[in-house]
Amino acid sequence: MTKPNRRSLAYLLMFIGIILLVLGIGLSISLGAKNIDFSTIIQSLFSNKNDVNIKIIRDVRVPRAIAAALVGGFLAVSGAIMQGITRNPIAEPSVMGITQGATFMIAVAFVLQRINPNLVIGSFGIMIFAFLGASISGLLVYFVSSRSARKVDPVKLALAGTALGTLLISLAMGISMYFNLSQQLSFWISGGLVSAKWQGVKLLLVVGGIGMIAAMIMSPKITILSLGEEVAIGLGQRTNLVRFICLMIVIALTGASVSVAGNIVFVGLIVPQIAKAIVGADYRLIIPSSLILGSVLLVYSDILARMINPPYETPIGSLTALLGVPMFIYLVRKDTK
Repeated sequence: MTKPNRRSLAYLLMFIGIILLVLGIGLSISLGAKNIDFSTIIQSLFSNKNDVNIKIIRDVRVPRAIAAALVGGFLAVSGAIMQGITRNPIAEPSVMGITQGATFMIAVAFVLQRINPNLVIGSFGIMIFAFLGASISGLLVYFVSSRSARKVDPVKLALAGTALGTLLISLAMGISMYFNLSQQLSFWISGGLVSAKWQGVKLLLVVGGIGMIAAMIMSPKITILSLGEEVAIGLGQRTNLVRFICLMIVIALTGASVSVAGNIVFVGLIVPQIAKAIVGADYRLIIPSSLILGSVLLVYSDILARMINPPYETPIGSLTALLGVPMFIYLVRKDTK
């Protein structure tokens, strides 16, 4: 398929994705434990009346739907960037242990609050802890899996990420049991959007907005780097610097996402593979396509999580894992043939 056709297909994909996303957000807002009629939903978007139903829509359902879209999009973009800079189709935040590192540091934050009741960390503090955990685990896995300063071993990347991720989640669970925080931390480990509020949405918009601008600026360099180390160096790319900047973008997007929605896995594995299969190898198209498709995936996953066993919620991380594990196995088998 020619490049103009790929570009047209990418625009069509994004257009359809935006329509599905708008419909999904509308459906997410209309569904919940309490039945609220459509007129009240419309009224809540324009009215400041002190009504319980309007408050539920405006302060609970709307931020949750927006958070789902942002988190899904940011995790998908993170996966796309990682797959590009490592040339590894199974690279994504949870496989590299980044989401687990963020979750572990959130557990540490809860422990500090339990030890010192006067310490109030808040949403911004939780995000700082998530960034710190994502940074430590991401950088550690990256350097452990590097054959040299310029080459990353894809097999070592997956093995080191899986091992470190498992260790960090186990430590988080152990800490939560020891300090009697299991119920409080279970949300972050399994992943979900129950506690998504406007403050979290605002933080996602700020951090994610900066991260997405940086990702689009770096997208041509990611495309070149994805062609191979020798090609990138031959074209004058400073490959180490490109990888480091891209890893910082991934850490920012992932840290922000985990601080709001917890440990949601495999979104960054599934979506970039679908986007790449449709739009080709140009990351100027893969990144925005992944953003929209990731948003669609998590918004509808959140809706499904509420519908499976009402009024209880199924962890979203479980649903994305059901989709991601078969894709992971397929990619591993395909890569080893």
